[in-house]
Amino acid sequence: MSDQKAVADAAAAFASSVNALMQKGEAADIPDDVLSSVFTAAVKAYAARVDKTEREPQIFDTRLVNATEGVTAACAMIRAVDLNMFDVTLWYNRSGPNR
Repeated sequence: MSDQKAVADAAAAFASSVNALMQKGEAADIPDDVLSSVFTAAVKAYAARVDKTEREPQIFDTRLVNATEGVTAACAMIRAVDLNMFDVTLWYNRSGPNR
């Protein structure tokens, strides 16, 4: 099996498992180290894609992720890399679909 297929299969399995946990109200119980591992890999892959293609693919299905969930994750990423809103504004204006 190719690495690309293995990643696609693992992502589908993870998403399915998280969706099942959401239905049971247990998604918040996923261990921190698991979330960190998945988030780290996803962020690195996303950044590599943007660097390679110079475009921003849709990061998630906006019908499934609400504004609160999106901002919660964005704020956590901003804090994790020790940025402030001034730094974010510089990056925001420098990147994106209209860069």
